[in-house]
Amino acid sequence: MSDDPTDVRAFFAIRAADWDRRFPDDGPAYAAAVADLGLRPGDAVLDAGCGTGRALPPLRAAVGPSGTVLGADLTPEMLAEAVQSGRRGPEGASALLLADVGRLPLRDGALDAVFGAGLVSHLADPVAGLRELARVVRPGGRLALFHPIGRAALAARHGRQITPDDLRAEPRLRPVLAEAGWRLDSYVDEDARYLALAVREG
Repeated sequence: MSDDPTDVRAFFAIRAADWDRRFPDDGPAYAAAVADLGLRPGDAVLDAGCGTGRALPPLRAAVGPSGTVLGADLTPEMLAEAVQSGRRGPEGASALLLADVGRLPLRDGALDAVFGAGLVSHLADPVAGLRELARVVRPGGRLALFHPIGRAALAARHGRQITPDDLRAEPRLRPVLAEAGWRLDSYVDEDARYLALAVREG
């Protein structure tokens, strides 16, 4: 799939209504990845490319009633599904933004952490996109790049082979993160999940 934002929006728009039915068993993997992000009560966190909002409930639970949870996605149909599913929470406990994560309507250092499920492969300019995420996170804040299955399993699902030039491969991802202002802190790529955790430098 193209990483052009218009193509990404079109791809997900026609799949939004069936998205959760296609992947009904991902909830525990999302919850485990959120736990690994190390959020604390009162933190402010962004789910970047939140889709139908599968990460919103565990993020909200992690930061508690004094915390802030934002979800941003560039596909209106995905955000509509997040609202309809109830994952936004009672009385809109999670705020949803129709926004490109490459141009976020947030002030510098506003957040403690960013969670990005399936995000990095859809960034038209990965360094610029990750740099924008670094801009809105305080120094020492955290980034989780997550997928509920690993690279090899995902490639097999799409009928292709895993390749070393995949941006999510650790040797490629580490320098891209560094150029964008992040330090890769831990990296897991197993059949059951993919999780790269990074720390905001500076």
